[in-house]
Amino acid sequence: MRSIWKGTLGFGLVSIPVKLYSAVQTSSIDLDMLDARDHERIRYHRVNEKTNKEVPYDKIVKGYKINDNDYVIVEEADFEAAAPEKSKVVEIESFVDIAGVNPMFYETSYYTEPDTKNNKAYALLLQALKKSGKAGLARFVLRSTESLCIVHPVDNVLVITRIRFGQEIRSTGDLNIADDVTVSKKELDVGLTLINQYAEDFDVSKFKDEYNNELLKIIKAKAKGKRPIIKKLKPRVTKSDDLYEQLMSSLKTKKGA
Repeated sequence: MRSIWKGTLGFGLVSIPVKLYSAVQTSSIDLDMLDARDHERIRYHRVNEKTNKEVPYDKIVKGYKINDNDYVIVEEADFEAAAPEKSKVVEIESFVDIAGVNPMFYETSYYTEPDTKNNKAYALLLQALKKSGKAGLARFVLRSTESLCIVHPVDNVLVITRIRFGQEIRSTGDLNIADDVTVSKKELDVGLTLINQYAEDFDVSKFKDEYNNELLKIIKAKAKGKRPIIKKLKPRVTKSDDLYEQLMSSLKTKKGA
């Protein structure tokens, strides 16, 4: 793996030189866009609206529009000047219960690697977070964008997981959800029983990207000139509109399985 960021992870007066590596990768199938008439690839050009000529990458700059005709050009030095103390530092500002972080805030994760061997401060933070069940809450700048993140242990590695800012989560106020629906104690008890019956330890290795696997099988079959076998959807049939009966049937189905 190639590191994507190099800087310092800090808590209190302790500074740990670290490198960041992307911890995730996409599982989607890479598809090219083609012209349906001759199956030639479609290219996207960076075109100047005025001259209609293609613009090379090294001539592209970023600008902030201030009126209909004028832009302020924002350079790399401007991004760094906006938060110079954060550009190379992940500074832990507080420690929180990781269980208290709403999953809606999670974005993407990065592995951290100490930039020096046998880094005692790295080992200390890792073990202390494991022991306490806490995660560090920090801010840092990645690719000219300030990010909020949590620092947490995964096995023997400190992981930085970028999370969203509060204003990025939309309010639920516009949703049309009734708050006066009554659920009987009998229905709730059976619902809890059903949840407990399906409860198990989280093991993500049991789950595969079945959609992309099936799509790849279809693509390979078509490449060989074969007619792909399409799975027929088997919709679930509910025989009763009564919630209690549906719950009881779900319990019986699980027991049968």
